[in-house]
Amino acid sequence: MGVDVGTVRVGVAVSDPDGIMATPVETLARASASDKDVQRVAELADDARALEVVVGLPLNMKGEDTASTQAARAWANTLKRLRPALRVILVDERLTSVSAHQSLHASGVAGRKHRQHVDQQAAVLILQAALETERGTGRPPGLEVGGRKPRARRRTSEGDTHDA
Repeated sequence: MGVDVGTVRVGVAVSDPDGIMATPVETLARASASDKDVQRVAELADDARALEVVVGLPLNMKGEDTASTQAARAWANTLKRLRPALRVILVDERLTSVSAHQSLHASGVAGRKHRQHVDQQAAVLILQAALETERGTGRPPGLEVGGRKPRARRRTSEGDTHDA
């Protein structure tokens, strides 16, 4: 499952069971005071039997944290507290909203209707990128919430790499 956490709305997407293609599911009103949006995503994850939830991390163009980054981290931590057994992964989502608007425009969705769909489309882009990264590398696409930091890779004198 993929999630785009915005300041006003939360977009949700899921993949097929084989992890090939992401599709939009729902747009939720952001309810930071009550966590209703996080609870709804937890329910959707249960219903979909999700193995992991990939949450977009809105870093600035320099790769640095912003207020939105902090909010997304807090949101992901709340989801992890609600569903401790669920893997929650944070992935860099720079420019997904821009790409989502471009995708909606290219598919013929009128500009005034973008607001209704852009968060779901951004969630689709976040999840699709994560699926492709995991499929291509065999490793999780980002940082696991509540997980250990990835181990450093070390190159041997023969040129091989392994975990340090």
